[in-house]
Amino acid sequence: MVPPTFPAAPSCVPAPRDHGFVVHEERKPRVLLVDDEEHITELVAMGLSFNGFETERVASGRAALEAVERTRPDLIVLDVMLPDLDGFEVARRLRQTEGAGTRVPVIFLTARDSTPDKVEGLRLGSDDYVTKPFSIEELIERVKAVLRRSTGAGPGDHRLSYADLTLDEDTREVWRAGKLVELTPTEYKLCHYLLANARRVLTRDQILEHVWDYTFAGNASVLETYISYLRAKLDNVEPALIHTVRGVGYTLRLKSEG
Repeated sequence: MVPPTFPAAPSCVPAPRDHGFVVHEERKPRVLLVDDEEHITELVAMGLSFNGFETERVASGRAALEAVERTRPDLIVLDVMLPDLDGFEVARRLRQTEGAGTRVPVIFLTARDSTPDKVEGLRLGSDDYVTKPFSIEELIERVKAVLRRSTGAGPGDHRLSYADLTLDEDTREVWRAGKLVELTPTEYKLCHYLLANARRVLTRDQILEHVWDYTFAGNASVLETYISYLRAKLDNVEPALIHTVRGVGYTLRLKSEG
């Protein structure tokens, strides 16, 4: 395996001084890497460090829980297959001990890419799911995206989220599985209404009234067309989130919660 290349680290510039006061640099985001394959964590740590992150590497589930308690990272990249506690159990224990407002984002890193595994990860509150083999550059971009939308790092503090779908009301950006999704204004409005009412079954008339301001059912074909457009853009990865409820309308939820 040939290690990926990374851009040269920027030269260090002394902190400017003004009237005797030192301007301190902003704290770097901390990422905890949990994987028993040392060559993987070494490469990922190298890539993250060149992109302005601090990293800590551990090789077991119990060590991960201890590290979270000790340093409280900003994000965890968590392998599912670990020698003691698997990644799902680590995430389960982590979520049980977290209080309101203290949730640490988790990206699962694993060779297990089946839909049941992805659904289990989403149930445990994961923010993304990356399968091996993977691109170091892609993983770094996913780390940036999760931090941007999950911890408020970057523009847009008003967000709607369900499973791995996130909508930023300030920037009007929509993300699915860590990737930016380009939507038209109407698609965005439809996505916003479904996401704001996640798990609820919405009738066709309700959706038409809120998205198109139609108060009659004569334009149901318009809704069906835009649902198909939205599915093509959002549900091109597993698990599917937009479901038809026969004779009623549509809902945005995991199939297992239906």
